[in-house]
Amino acid sequence: MSAEPGAQSHPAEKRLIVLSGPSGVGKSTVVASLRREYPDVWLSVSVTTRRPRPGEEDGVQYHFVSDEEFDELVAQDQLLEWAQFAGNRYGTPRAPVQARLTAGLPVLLEIELQGARQIRETMPEALHVFLAPPSWDELVRRLTGRGTEVEEVVQRRLEVAKVELAAEEEFDTTLVNTSVQDVCDELLALMSAPKV
Repeated sequence: MSAEPGAQSHPAEKRLIVLSGPSGVGKSTVVASLRREYPDVWLSVSVTTRRPRPGEEDGVQYHFVSDEEFDELVAQDQLLEWAQFAGNRYGTPRAPVQARLTAGLPVLLEIELQGARQIRETMPEALHVFLAPPSWDELVRRLTGRGTEVEEVVQRRLEVAKVELAAEEEFDTTLVNTSVQDVCDELLALMSAPKV
C-alpha cells in the first residue's frame, strides 16, 4: 500500500485500537508490518515474565521482567491490564498509553483475550479488533511450525486458542489473516475511520 507524501501523519486521531486473537494467528507480524509502513502508529510495549525468544530485545518486543518486578507493577497499579497466559504474565503499562491518548495520538494495543476484556471494562471507547486465522488447521500449522516452544507449551496454546476463537463475537470487528498486507490495510482503515 503506497501513500501520498504527507498522508502518513496521524492516521488514527484519538483512537485506541485493541488487537487480539489466538496465539499463532500472526498479531505480532501484522503489527510489525503496519509500523514499518506507518511508524507514527504507536504500539504499547507490554511487560512480560516470559523469557525472550531468539532475536527478541528488551524494550522492543516486550519489557522482560521478573515475577517480583511484575508483582510490584500490579501492586502499584501501574498496569492498564494484565493477564496470565501459557504460564507467563503479560501487562500493559498504564502511563505511556494514557499520555498518548491525552495528547490525542493513536494507540495500538496488541494483547491477549483476558487483557482485551479488562480494557473493554475500563476503556469502553476502544475499538476491539479480532484477528482470526483462515482455518483451525492453519493455526495449528503456524503454532507447531514455530519450533520455539516445547510440545507441552504448544498443546497448552492450542487449548487456549479454542477458547479465544470462541470469544470472537465479543469484538467489534473481525479481520481474517489470509494476507498480512490486506490485514494492515484494513486495520489502518479502521484506525482512520471517524468515531461514531
